[in-house]
Amino acid sequence: MAGRDRNTRIEPTFDGPSRSRGSSGLSVREEDRVVPSNRKTSATRKSSKARASKSGRRKRGLFSRFGRLFYWTLVLGLWGGIGLAGIVAYYGAQMPSATTWAIPDRPPNVKIVSADGQLVANRGITGGEAVGLHEMSPYIPQAVMAIEDRRFYSHFGVDPIGLARAMVGNIMEGRLSQGGSTLTQQLAKNLFLKPDRTIERKVQEVLLAFWLEQKYTKDQILEMYLNRVYFGSGSYGVEAASRRYFGKSARDVTLSEASVLAGLLKAPSRLSPARDPKAAEQRAQLVLAAMREQQLIGEKELTTAMSAPATEASSYWTGSENYVADRIMDELPELIGEVRSDVIVDTTVDLNLQKLAEQSIRRLIEEKGEKLNVTQGALVSIDNSGAVRAMVGGADYADSQFDRASEARRQPGSAFKPFVFLAALEHGRTPDSVRNDAPIRIGKWKPENYNGKYYGKVTLATALAKSLNSVAAQLTMEVGPDAVVEVAHRMGIESKLQSNTSIALGTSEVTPLELTAAYVPFANGGYRPEVHFVQRVTTTSGEVLYENTHDGYPRVISPEMVGMMNVMMKQTIDTGTGRKAAFAWPAAGKTGTTQNSRDAWFVGYTANLTTGVWFGNDNAKATKNITGGSLPVTAWHEFMVAAHEGVPVARLPGTWTPEPQRLEASVPDANVPDPALGIGTSNAQDRPLPLPARRQQPAGQADAAGDFEPPARTDRTASIKRPVPQADVGGPTVRRETSILDVILGNN
Repeated sequence: MAGRDRNTRIEPTFDGPSRSRGSSGLSVREEDRVVPSNRKTSATRKSSKARASKSGRRKRGLFSRFGRLFYWTLVLGLWGGIGLAGIVAYYGAQMPSATTWAIPDRPPNVKIVSADGQLVANRGITGGEAVGLHEMSPYIPQAVMAIEDRRFYSHFGVDPIGLARAMVGNIMEGRLSQGGSTLTQQLAKNLFLKPDRTIERKVQEVLLAFWLEQKYTKDQILEMYLNRVYFGSGSYGVEAASRRYFGKSARDVTLSEASVLAGLLKAPSRLSPARDPKAAEQRAQLVLAAMREQQLIGEKELTTAMSAPATEASSYWTGSENYVADRIMDELPELIGEVRSDVIVDTTVDLNLQKLAEQSIRRLIEEKGEKLNVTQGALVSIDNSGAVRAMVGGADYADSQFDRASEARRQPGSAFKPFVFLAALEHGRTPDSVRNDAPIRIGKWKPENYNGKYYGKVTLATALAKSLNSVAAQLTMEVGPDAVVEVAHRMGIESKLQSNTSIALGTSEVTPLELTAAYVPFANGGYRPEVHFVQRVTTTSGEVLYENTHDGYPRVISPEMVGMMNVMMKQTIDTGTGRKAAFAWPAAGKTGTTQNSRDAWFVGYTANLTTGVWFGNDNAKATKNITGGSLPVTAWHEFMVAAHEGVPVARLPGTWTPEPQRLEASVPDANVPDPALGIGTSNAQDRPLPLPARRQQPAGQADAAGDFEPPARTDRTASIKRPVPQADVGGPTVRRETSILDVILGNN
């Protein structure tokens, strides 16, 4: 130790490296220690601390990640909320002030009812009247809420749960298959917005839904929704849809039918029973299952509804009464102006008679149409006051909505001859005046009788009953075509008529409605009433907007002329071409058949009703020899027998008694060499008889003789479109009948 510096302190070491052998420093080995070594324990402790530190770091990292996720979610949610609020504020600012918001008026509905109060049709954009929630079948709102908005009565206009469910469903299916809109949102969209799928529209929809929920009760919102929502096939609202698909009111809808209606809301056009009944039924079953799941119906009700047959709806509104409804809608603006609110139109139509007429026309075409090559028919029936009691415009409204009764102009053929014979009577002829039925030539025209058969000397009554063309042509030349045209227009024909000789055979076109109307004066004693379909128009609150008061009809033919014409036309049914029309009532009429049987007519009447029937084809193609005495007479007979059931029998108006000396009247030659020599005057022996006295009856009623006494005439007759003669019609009494032969021979 001699060489060591005394000032240097030597510290002992245990774990340090060994000094060199030459060193004289103090050194203690591991085995020299008195206390056992705890190196291993220290190492273990260090390892445990390390593991704990790592575990802590892991825990702290997990919580840290969740914390960061929560933090950023909160941040993003906050910014998203701010952004959403900005979007709402932006699009909301573009909307009008909420103080100006108001529910738009529901498009007006026109409810058309028959004379006895039965529904004929609904017309308007909606196609049906509004029905109160308490009035409609309870199954309808239940079914709609079950499939469209099950929490309707608990949400505040927007359903977050339903929206979340829809989002999850769409994500799971990978497509947009479900919607989260509530009924309130759907109503808001239908009332105020366009169907655009934009953020702007969705934001506005939500705002409007909040406003609706604050402004109206849940029941009011549901009622508005059900009365305005589209159900397909042109039907808006439950009433229109119920009428369209089931032919009944929404008040009477069954559970199975309600499920069909509710199912339509997802895709009204695609799921319509008129388009795809099977798809409509499948969707309805889903609705029923949803109702059962929500315990709105029991198991028994579910089973019964599930077993109900599928709804089969026609592809279009059907029923001939729709021809009447269409006609009324055309006339309504002239009667009340623009329709601004729901109105009720009381019509003159008897719905039972309407159905009878439709069945007769349709049955005859179904049974004999193919065999006789006829595809269409029309029928019009008018009472003595001019009220249209039935009008069928075609075989099937669902197939064709064109109204052949009031819009189609066709040649009437011999059904026009009564106006020719009336013109002759007013020029001094009588039913007993005699003409020679023989082949004639008028210039280059040679009118021929049906089947080329001629009868020689015949009375005018016989000539009309047998529909002899040669005699009708002679009479037209004698009185002049202008006189015939004047008589036809005076009686009620409104179409333009060609003033030529061929008018004798009905070559100018007319509609079934106006031809039938022109026969009414024969049935009611000589008066021309205003033909009408509408009796009254009122609002739903009872305010009268229009009423047909029947305040006077003009006389267009004298009582004597009425008596003569009825004597002649009665023979058409008694012994002539319309014999199959005969039934318990005294009746008269005239058949008509045009060239190649393109048109077949029969117009006949009793003292109660005048009815005209037409059969033919829209393309004017020839039928297989049908005549006015075949299908038209059959349909007329069926209809008139049913229409007169239980009605007291009345005879035809007017009387006429022939004078014996008239039967010996000279007969002019039938040949007419020059058409320019056609107009003559009457002779004394064919002078009209004095007018018979008439017994006064209450206005608008028929007397025991069947004469119709109309209400007193007022200034309203001045509105008749065509000139109306005075009570003594037909011009002054002419003194002498001059035939074509008299003119040729110079016997003036």
